Amino acid sequence: FAVAWATLDDFLFLHSQPLPLKRAGLAEVVKVAVVKDASFFNWLETNASALAVCERDALEYAVEHSALLHASHIACGGDAFELGSSRPLDFGHWAAHYMETMSGYTLGHAEAVSVGMCLDILYSVRKGWLPAAEAERIISVLKTLELPVFHPLLSRRTENGACEVLKGLEAFREHLGGHLTVLMLTGIGWGKDVHEIDAALMEECIREMQEAAGYSVQE
Repeated sequence: FAVAWATLDDFLFLHSQPLPLKRAGLAEVVKVAVVKDASFFNWLETNASALAVCERDALEYAVEHSALLHASHIACGGDAFELGSSRPLDFGHWAAHYMETMSGYTLGHAEAVSVGMCLDILYSVRKGWLPAAEAERIISVLKTLELPVFHPLLSRRTENGACEVLKGLEAFREHLGGHLTVLMLTGIGWGKDVHEIDAALMEECIREMQEAAGYSVQE
C-alpha cells in the first residue's frame, strides 16, 4: 500500500449519480466532521436541508472539505500506514463492517456507517463521555439527510441468543492486529480511544435505537 498522490473530486461524475447514492455518501462526510472538525459539523447542520436534496454548491463544498479532512489525517496524522492502533476515520465502522457481512452485502457501506455511528454515539452518551444534546444534534442531521439511524440487523440473535452484531467487535479486533481500539466521542470534533466495550451496555443502546425506530422486540 502507498499513500495516494492525490484525491480527485469529479463533480461532473458526482452530479450524474442517482440522488439516493449521492445522499448516502454524506454519511462519511458527517463521520469525518464529528471526529475531526466541529465547525464543519456546524456548517453541515446549517445546510442539512440543502444537502438532503444534494443542492449542487452545498454538495460540492461538503465533498471537497470532507476529502481534505480525510487526506489531512492520512498525510499529517503521524501514521499514514496505520501501523498503530488509533484509527479515528473508522468511527462507527466496527458495527458497520459486520452488518454489511450479516446482510450478505445487500446493505450499503454508507448506510451501515450511519447506523454504526448512531450506535457508538449512544454508547458514548451512556458512558458519560458525550453530552446528550450533542448526540441529538448529530442524529438529527443524519435524519435530515435521510440516512438510516437503525437497521433490524442490530436486533438479530445467534442460535444461543447472543446479539449477533457484537461479534463485529472481535472481527474488528482481528482487523486491528489483535488489540481492540474503538473511537468514541467526547464532543463534536473530539474523541477518545477505548480498548474495552461493555457488551451489556451496547445492547441497551441497540434496544434504545430499536424502540426509537418503532421496531418490536420480536423483530
